Amino acid sequence: MKSIYLILDMQNDLVHADGPNGKSPLGEQVRARRVMENTAAALSKARQAGIAVGFVRVGFSEGYPECPKNSPVFSGAPKAGLFRLGQWGTAIHEALEQRPGDVQVTKHRVSPFYSTTLEAQLSALGIERIYCSGVSTQAVVQATVRDGHDRDFEMVVLEDCCCAHAVEEHANSMASLARFCKTTTSAAVDFSS
Repeated sequence: MKSIYLILDMQNDLVHADGPNGKSPLGEQVRARRVMENTAAALSKARQAGIAVGFVRVGFSEGYPECPKNSPVFSGAPKAGLFRLGQWGTAIHEALEQRPGDVQVTKHRVSPFYSTTLEAQLSALGIERIYCSGVSTQAVVQATVRDGHDRDFEMVVLEDCCCAHAVEEHANSMASLARFCKTTTSAAVDFSS
């Protein structure tokens, strides 16, 4: 079964210690759960296993034309200057090595499947199983698992490579996803199976 490891929203605006969320509850959880270190370890294992790797980021063009004005998640981005494509904030964190040929997806909503090229890229690669992780668990991870499940992909979440704004939010999100995916960790995952 052909697989991909999709790394979700691990961009500077959300996970870098020097970014706008660095001192927020989300940033605290990224550090407390060692999400960056665990993700880097999982990424290394995926590369060694020879499976495809993909990076998803949320980003908006100059002037934020794609940004939904009434969204509780995104409507504050223009005023805060968040998620501007081509800027440091939308770059994937430097601890996660990107390579030519990696799947790259820019999204304008929570789900990486919505109005993006993700499904076409997965189809071209013959992907059947998606391993995924990222921030936050209650947003992009949930959306990816549910949308991937409904598109007939086998979904696997690397639990220790995810976090939310609070321990409880992460735990609740993982519990609600249990029916739609398998769960593993960066230490236990076997990308070659």
